[in-house]
Amino acid sequence: MMSRRSFLKLTGLTALAGVGLSSYALAIEPRFRLEVTRYQLTPPGWPTGRRPIRIAAIADLHICDPWMPISRLEEIVAVTNGLQPDIIVLLGDFIGSMSRFGTSAVPIADWAQVLGRLEAPLGVRSILGNHDWWTDVDGIRAGLVENGIPVMENAVELIPATDGSEFWLAGLGDQLARQVGHSRFVGVDDLPGTLAQVTDDRPVVLLAHEPDIFTQVPARVSLTLSGHTHGGQVNLPFLGRPVVPSAYGDRFAYGHIVEEGRHLIVSGGLGCSKMPIRFRVPPEIVLVELGGDTVAS
Repeated sequence: MMSRRSFLKLTGLTALAGVGLSSYALAIEPRFRLEVTRYQLTPPGWPTGRRPIRIAAIADLHICDPWMPISRLEEIVAVTNGLQPDIIVLLGDFIGSMSRFGTSAVPIADWAQVLGRLEAPLGVRSILGNHDWWTDVDGIRAGLVENGIPVMENAVELIPATDGSEFWLAGLGDQLARQVGHSRFVGVDDLPGTLAQVTDDRPVVLLAHEPDIFTQVPARVSLTLSGHTHGGQVNLPFLGRPVVPSAYGDRFAYGHIVEEGRHLIVSGGLGCSKMPIRFRVPPEIVLVELGGDTVAS
């Protein structure tokens, strides 16, 4: 039987551990950790026996002071360039969304200029997220374009390659772009119209900010890349992710998801939304290597 002294000691240690974990989740993981999460696959429809295509994906920056300042953004750009990807894609939600925690906005011109330093042989492309639409969509679009980063909205582009590994890159409009009523949103996404612009049988990589669209993505698309969920931002031992901003719960919360031969990769993102907390979902840059000798199922 536990003595009173042992009980008080255990209670004190538990409280101290709780404070430590809270400090880590609030101050360390969201602001100072940065990981590179790598995936290697050859999805159906992707050519085999050729040099793999390396795609770096940056999602959910939510740029603001002090949680995602210019200095942090410069670090992310430097690490991404150091990965030497063939192409870099930005998956939306550039703007911060935690003003109630005393955050301050970083001017679009400032952060767009930093993102303009991203370098890849096949260039940099972007899509917009829901928070971009809810704040200053025209300003964000202009800032990106002025710094050499095209914004793809229900549009496709044939990405060239010298060894026959060309592929179509498709960028989908945001699915929660406009609020109508208290809690209802309508999107500017047009998946059928976007894919109708693909004119041959070369593989397709789809950029879609919210992963919920994956239920409608046809097998014609080799890979869908998404963000938005932040991996739940918090992933508790034994309890999992308390909150995932998806109509499908944990189904599309994070990572590499395969359903009926269709492939989706959901980034855990880099910034924070609602609250400046991350726990067991560290900020990440995603690096996907597509191609090889084996076709994934």
